[in-house]
Amino acid sequence: MKHIVCVFSFLLISLAAFAGNYNGFKVSVYTKAYTVEKMKDLHWLDSTWNVIAGQIKVDKIYLETHRDLLIIPDETLEQAKKFFREKGVETGGGITYTINEMNNFETFCYSNPEHRKLVQEIAEHTAKHFDDFILDDFFFTSCKSDIEIKAKGAKSWTQYRLELMTEAGQNLVIKPAKKVNPKVKVIIKYPNWYDHFQGLGFNLATGPQIFDGVWTGTETRDPAGSQHLQNYLSYNIVRYFENLRPGHNFGGWVDSGGSNLGMDRYAEQLWLTFFAKAPEIALCAYDELIGVSLRPENHRTPWQGQATSFDYDEMAKPVNLNGQTATPTTIARVAGYTFETINKFISKLGKPVGIKSYKPVHSSGDDFLQNYLGMIGLPIEMVPEFPADQQVVLLTEQAKSDPELLSKIKTQLQKGGDVVITSNLLKAIPEKIADICELRIPDNALVSDFGRLGQAKRDILIPQVLYHTNDAWEVISAGRPLNGGVSGYPILLRAQYSKGNLYVLTIPSDFGNLYDLPAGVLNEFRRIIGKDVDIRIEAPAQVSLFVYDNGTFIVESFLDKPVTIQVLTNESTEKLTDLVTGAVYDKLPPPPVPSGFDFFFLMMNGGEKTNKYRVSLPPHSYKVFTKN
Repeated sequence: MKHIVCVFSFLLISLAAFAGNYNGFKVSVYTKAYTVEKMKDLHWLDSTWNVIAGQIKVDKIYLETHRDLLIIPDETLEQAKKFFREKGVETGGGITYTINEMNNFETFCYSNPEHRKLVQEIAEHTAKHFDDFILDDFFFTSCKSDIEIKAKGAKSWTQYRLELMTEAGQNLVIKPAKKVNPKVKVIIKYPNWYDHFQGLGFNLATGPQIFDGVWTGTETRDPAGSQHLQNYLSYNIVRYFENLRPGHNFGGWVDSGGSNLGMDRYAEQLWLTFFAKAPEIALCAYDELIGVSLRPENHRTPWQGQATSFDYDEMAKPVNLNGQTATPTTIARVAGYTFETINKFISKLGKPVGIKSYKPVHSSGDDFLQNYLGMIGLPIEMVPEFPADQQVVLLTEQAKSDPELLSKIKTQLQKGGDVVITSNLLKAIPEKIADICELRIPDNALVSDFGRLGQAKRDILIPQVLYHTNDAWEVISAGRPLNGGVSGYPILLRAQYSKGNLYVLTIPSDFGNLYDLPAGVLNEFRRIIGKDVDIRIEAPAQVSLFVYDNGTFIVESFLDKPVTIQVLTNESTEKLTDLVTGAVYDKLPPPPVPSGFDFFFLMMNGGEKTNKYRVSLPPHSYKVFTKN
């Protein structure tokens, strides 16, 4: 009986230790092999952990067993595991399958017998120590050795690598790991460059199914960097990977990249990951949490002091965690402060919903466009299957890879739904689209004037979408100038087919020019494309909307200056309540009844009736609401 009581007491202590520090999410730290190797020195481990634990509450730590041919010995791993368990922190494993990161992220060659043997040994070694482990970013191959060239044969590199990495995942990692430890969960972390995965062997058709789960790279860093990843990707990518296999996207992953723009940029990546309802976040990496020091001259942005969502001065105040008071010194405190802030409301949000955009696996074209659309206030929900349950389906050039696409578009239109295609999809498959409406794109044009909807501050290069007069209608037009000019081109074109409407959304040659479009143009985009979402905004570009199925929503500004926007709801919503402050927003008085052309335009669009609310946002800040 005494033995049973002791066991029960141990289980209670373990459950208490691993209960989690936050409401509805977990915080983890990923540790690279070079850092794990240093953990053989307990003094170093204790002193560095105190730096982290004094600034942020951590639920779990992932200890990497291999990177760049460095394999961590058994005794070091076990010593580190014991240390963290005594601190009440869970442990998991990690593997980075690189030969040499510094050599263009040199990967293993998975047809090379020697490499295959080592890959398997590393998986077995890791499974021996952990009940779950993550394959960091690099479980792909860029190898073009003579062995791989011969093995590829007549296949394309994409086809060859997709097949090769599926086989390697099953036979070199998953099966050997589970043979050593039947309880182990093998999780693959996919990075942020999802539109190019297939070329390197990341197989989104098979990977989420054969692995026990996926993790999501939500690092967007500096949008002007070489990848040009927009802020919204930190949200959007979580949703897409969740839709690949619902319930098996276990978390998001952020590093300190982009903190050179100010700590607001780092904090944004963290909270956007959780806006997408990721259940866990991994901070990459341990060495960054102890090594990236706070420097107010670089990290405190010019717009601080305006009641921003991330408050640098509040973050920098002494903090008491684990019964000890510490002065923030590193980026770890930025993360800790951010999680404490969102912990007040994140569990109150429902399931994210949005405008469904169909991206088949292994597809390319309009690369990463949905993230730009998210940045102009369209709440996006990327899905790997054509959505048959929506009023509006958004199709970018990615959809061209579906051989049955035309049939699916027609079915949507014939049931009375709408389809919005981008100009690049039209350009890719004009013959198929011609079966619905005969359109063509012969050349490009410069535009800056959008008539009654406003002026752009610069010329924008767009494709010229041409059509037969009276077979299609321009919903939004642009010229240079449009008013008093001699030519104009559609920015949004509508063509009726059966019971529905096919819209063509003209995308500038430089996607970034979407941010130069006047607010009036963006408001029309939101009205027409967002019919499946019962919230929308009227705002300039770089203000985003996140909507949930329980009546909650978030508006966030990525602008460097304050902005006032309008939130539009249906007539049944009488008030909005701020979930953080409790402030109540009353609807605005109805506008005067329009006359002349404005009245004609209103009637053309169904005489829509909405309630409007005025919301002011500080720079780089969000507000969280529920409808009443």
